[in-house]
Amino acid sequence: MIPELGHFALILALILSALQTVFGLVGPTRDDPRWLAVVRPAVAGQFVLVSTSIGALVHAFVSFDFSIMYVAANSNSALPTFYRVTALWGAHEGSLLLWAWILSTWTLAVAIFSRHLPPGIASRVMGVLGFVSFGFLLFTLMTSNPFERLPLDQIPADGRDLNPVLQDPALAIHPPLLYMGYVGFAVAFAFACAAMLEGKLDQAWARWTRPWTTFAWGFLSIGIALGSWWAYYELGWGGYWFWDPVENASFMPWLVGTALIHSLAATEKRGLFKSWTLLLAILAFSLSLLGTFLVRSGVLTSVHSFAADPTRGMFILGFLVIVVGGALSLYAWRAPSLKSPSGFDWTARESFLLYNNILLVSAAIMVFIGTMAPLIADAIGAAPVSVGAPFFDLMFPLFMLPLCVLVAIGIHSAWKRGKISANKRRLFVGLAVALGLGLLFVFAAYGGPSKWLTPIGTVVGIWILVSSLFDPIDRLRRKLTLPRAIVGMTIAHMGLGVGLIAISTVESYTVERDVALAPGETVALGRYAYRFEGITEIEGPNYAGVRAEVTVLRDGRPIEVLHPEKRRYWVQNSVQTEAGIASRWNMDLFAALGDDLGAGRWSFRAQLRPLLDYIWLAAGLMALGGGLAATDRRYRSPAAATTQETSAPLTPEAA
Repeated sequence: MIPELGHFALILALILSALQTVFGLVGPTRDDPRWLAVVRPAVAGQFVLVSTSIGALVHAFVSFDFSIMYVAANSNSALPTFYRVTALWGAHEGSLLLWAWILSTWTLAVAIFSRHLPPGIASRVMGVLGFVSFGFLLFTLMTSNPFERLPLDQIPADGRDLNPVLQDPALAIHPPLLYMGYVGFAVAFAFACAAMLEGKLDQAWARWTRPWTTFAWGFLSIGIALGSWWAYYELGWGGYWFWDPVENASFMPWLVGTALIHSLAATEKRGLFKSWTLLLAILAFSLSLLGTFLVRSGVLTSVHSFAADPTRGMFILGFLVIVVGGALSLYAWRAPSLKSPSGFDWTARESFLLYNNILLVSAAIMVFIGTMAPLIADAIGAAPVSVGAPFFDLMFPLFMLPLCVLVAIGIHSAWKRGKISANKRRLFVGLAVALGLGLLFVFAAYGGPSKWLTPIGTVVGIWILVSSLFDPIDRLRRKLTLPRAIVGMTIAHMGLGVGLIAISTVESYTVERDVALAPGETVALGRYAYRFEGITEIEGPNYAGVRAEVTVLRDGRPIEVLHPEKRRYWVQNSVQTEAGIASRWNMDLFAALGDDLGAGRWSFRAQLRPLLDYIWLAAGLMALGGGLAATDRRYRSPAAATTQETSAPLTPEAA
């Protein structure tokens, strides 16, 4: 009965999303308050109904209702309760339901916090979000119903269990955070469509759009970082980024979203880059939909892929064409009418934001080409194309290192005709400090560079850190206030600097060995040694396995004990590796247990990864900085939010 309630709630939510779309988009043209009055209740009702469906599916998992096909395929009576709840998004159908619920959550937030916006804009934003919601709810009900029941004679006594690789605490929050970012870009997309439908784009529009975009970008940053961390310790190969196609599918909207945040800053402050900002808002969400298509259609081979179902893939592809095609058609109609102020120096802040955008979008295009090339070659019947990590490792720094140098310089720039030479003292002091500290770090800590990336990345990373601090320190010295926007920008840019230093270091100084050891034997890694002590049998709630004990020594003295594991999950007869990791302030000590080679010998992968954890710290700093900037007073004040410094109607006569 409860599953049927959840299914019925989804049907009602679909109906409300249709009403939200029609009344939200048509209402402003009728100039009738009664039409607009329907939209917010429809949004709230849709949220309640999709939440009811989520609750019904969770109840089915927790109560072992194996008559539900999705529950039988992704749960088991031995599965711990925690994972029975997170199994909701462990496969295709539940993951789509999670997407729909998160979209309803974002839409409800827009409905609550948009009361100070002009009614026409707010209504159109919610109307566009309603259309996106309608598409996903229809997709779920037609092709991916999570409440579908099995025939009575096919109901199993127990379920097939959740994929063992997903039985990890990080997976409790990785998909929701990733989806909060993916789906959050729908809000920026909706604001872009609303501006084009309204026929007006001004600086106030950028101010309305920017905090929503920044929050979505922050969630996506944490989601990507958490997925990277999970893969590092769960998959057993010891890397933090593999350039897996589905990793790339989440990385592309992040790159374009980063460009969008900075383009919105120029639009908000100076009324610049209006048509470009609209296009970025469309592209960020389009790439999120593309990522959904790549994962759900099964066209990519990836450890992250869910379903290989051409029908589902064609549905999403069709929806992608409708949404993106419609938005780009609107853009083609309105963009030529947009005019922006001209006249800023090539060293002004506007120019650096433009350089930033060019490099970020170019990097996203490069990742797109590398990810899609094998698919395109296969589709046209050409010779197979393989694009892997070596291609991306070679190409990506060509975009990112110049970008980071421009960040370090651009922090000192001023708006409009402000000459960067006015801050040349800060510029060169920062560079001198970075050169001194960077080279000292490389040579004192590691005895010199091992790759060309090492000194350059380290120096530029420190340069960004030092440059980021000048403005807030100067404000404090002059006893000026520090707005959240400046604090957030400083923290986010410092996160970029920390990340660049960490990546340069870990890519240059990682030590790795694959060895076979018997108890008592040791493998040396520089000043460190890993000694294999022995194997112990272990048993969990739904698995059995072995745990190794590995003592890590430095200069002959024990400093850590690692416990890598090899688990066999009974139901699926699947073997999984759990790495043994000790995180110290300056490096990770890593050991992964391989195969039993007989005669007491086991294969191991032993690694030293310096500063690896600082990569994830960097992502946290960037997300924190974004969150602080998005809650600046000017975004929280209704009066400020409705101020329109430079109105720019989308007409040929626009100034």
